[in-house]
Amino acid sequence: MPPETPSIENSYSWIRLAVSMALSTLGCVGMWSLVVALPAVQADFNAPRAEATLPYTLAIIGFMIGGIVIGRLTDRFGILPPLAGGTVLMSLGYVLAAFAPSLFVFALISGLTIGLGGAASFAPLVADVSLWFDKHRGLAISLAMAGSSLAGVVWPPIVQHAIAAYGWRQTHIGIGLFCLATMLPLSLVLLRRPVVRMAAREGAGSGSTMQTIGLPPSVTQGLLALAGICCCVAMAMPQVHLVAYCGDLGYGSARGAEMLAVMLGFSVASRFVFGWLLNRIGGLPTLLLGSAMQAMALALYLPFNGLVSLYVVSAIFGLAQGGIVPSYAVIIRELFPAREAGFRVSLAISVTLAGMALGAWMAGATYDWTGSYASALVNGIAWNIVNMAIAAWLLQRQRRHVVGVVAAALS
Repeated sequence: MPPETPSIENSYSWIRLAVSMALSTLGCVGMWSLVVALPAVQADFNAPRAEATLPYTLAIIGFMIGGIVIGRLTDRFGILPPLAGGTVLMSLGYVLAAFAPSLFVFALISGLTIGLGGAASFAPLVADVSLWFDKHRGLAISLAMAGSSLAGVVWPPIVQHAIAAYGWRQTHIGIGLFCLATMLPLSLVLLRRPVVRMAAREGAGSGSTMQTIGLPPSVTQGLLALAGICCCVAMAMPQVHLVAYCGDLGYGSARGAEMLAVMLGFSVASRFVFGWLLNRIGGLPTLLLGSAMQAMALALYLPFNGLVSLYVVSAIFGLAQGGIVPSYAVIIRELFPAREAGFRVSLAISVTLAGMALGAWMAGATYDWTGSYASALVNGIAWNIVNMAIAAWLLQRQRRHVVGVVAAALS
C-alpha cells in the first residue's frame, strides 16, 4: 500500500485564510457602500430613483467582469499582483468618485474602478485560498466566502454614520484612503505562491470532467454557471427587497435594515456548518441540500409577515443560503485541475452576481406588475427549483460514473 501523501495544509494556510477574509471584508465595500449612499447621491444630483441605482448596477457588473479577468491573471501571476493593482484602482476610484460632477460620471467611475478593482477581493481570493487546503478545503472556502457577507454587516452602519456626519463625498474619500492604507500591507502576507507539488497533487485526480462526470469541461462549467444564476435570482428577492418589503408592511426601513443584518449574520455563521458538510459529503450534495433549504426558507416568507416572524424567517433564510455559493468553488476544485482554479472558480462565483442583478430587477418588476411581493417570491422559488434540478442531475451523473469506474476496476 503506497504511503499517504502529506497534507498541503500548515499554519501559514490558516494565516493566509484569515488575511483573505479580512481583505475580502475590506475590498467588498463597494457591494454595500453604494447602496447606503444611494439616497444622498440621488438628492445631490436631483436624479430619479431608477437613474440613482445606475452606480450600483455598473459596480456589480464591474465585480462580475473583473472577477473573471482577474481570475485568469491569478492563474498566471499569482494573487498578489492583481490584488495589489485592484486595491489601488478601487481606492483611486473612491477618491475620484467624490469629485464626480454628474451622476453619469459617478456611475462610470463606480463601474470601472470600484467594481473592477474590488473584484480582486472577491472570487479570485476564494480561488487562491482553495489552493492551500485539502483536508479542510470546504471549510476554508466557506470562510473565505464569508468575507463579502461580513462586509455587508460591517460597512453599512459605518458608511451611514459617516454620510450623516460628513456627507457622501467626504465619506468616499475616507473609504478610499482607508482601504489603500490597510489592504496593501495585508496583501503582502499573500506574497508566497503555492509550490509545484500542491498544484500537481490537487489536479491529478480531477483534471478531466469527462472522467469524473461524463461531460466536456465547457458544458460542465456552463451548467454550473446557469445553476449559479438561478439560485441567486431566488436569493436576490429577500436580500435586495427586504428593506422595501418592511416599508410596505408599515414596519419602516430601519427594521428592514436590521433584518438584513440578521440575515447576513446568520449567513456568516452557517459557513462553518456548510464548510464541515462540504468536507464530509462534497460540493454537489451540499449544493443540492442548500438549494432545497433556500427554497423552503423562501416559501416561509409567503404565510408569515408579522414583525417577529419576519426576523425569524430572515434568520432561517440566512442559515439556508450561506453554503450555496461556496459549493460552486468546491465543485470546481473537485472537477477541474488546480492550474485552472483561478479562472474557473472566479467565473463560477462571479456569474452569481448576474443572478443577483437579474433577480433584483425581476422582483421589482413583478412587484410593479402585481403590487405584491408574493408573486416575486413564487418566481424566486421557481428559479430555485431549476437550480435544484441541475444540481441533482449533475450529482446523478457523478455517482453513476463513479460506480462505473469502480465496476470496471473490479472486473
